[in-house]
Amino acid sequence: MSTTTRTAETSVGTRTRIDPRGPRFAATLTTVLLAVALVLAPSAATITLLAVQTVVFAIGAFLGIQHTPYAWLFKTLVRPRLGRPAELEDAAPPRFAQAVGLGFAVVALAGYVAGVDLLGAVATGFALAAAFLNAAFGFCLGCEVYLLLQRARPARTTP
Repeated sequence: MSTTTRTAETSVGTRTRIDPRGPRFAATLTTVLLAVALVLAPSAATITLLAVQTVVFAIGAFLGIQHTPYAWLFKTLVRPRLGRPAELEDAAPPRFAQAVGLGFAVVALAGYVAGVDLLGAVATGFALAAAFLNAAFGFCLGCEVYLLLQRARPARTTP
């Protein structure tokens, strides 16, 4: 593991911190993939593309966004050409966003497989909109929902 990778992904206590440009890069790839899937819908290609994206979301949700194929592409092809990030971010909000994306991708996939194309298109469209917001503007909708849920949780009290 190179030093640049170590500085881009570290653990502090139980929290993993990541380069914030990685999830934005992943959102760009997700945006392209979902847009192509929507344009080709309904077709076998749409189902294949959604299945691929569903797997990527599942890896991000269950193993962490830093373990997805998109993260590997970022670390291998993009990150070495960039300077150090100004700061690292907590991996938990993007991981939650991956879980939300997984939910929409599963619904979209189920819709297209079941022949309910409108359901597939709407769910794909919602996932596409969220990915586009992150890719184009750096606004992670799932991350914001995560932070709102964290604020709404009652504070822990230690005995």
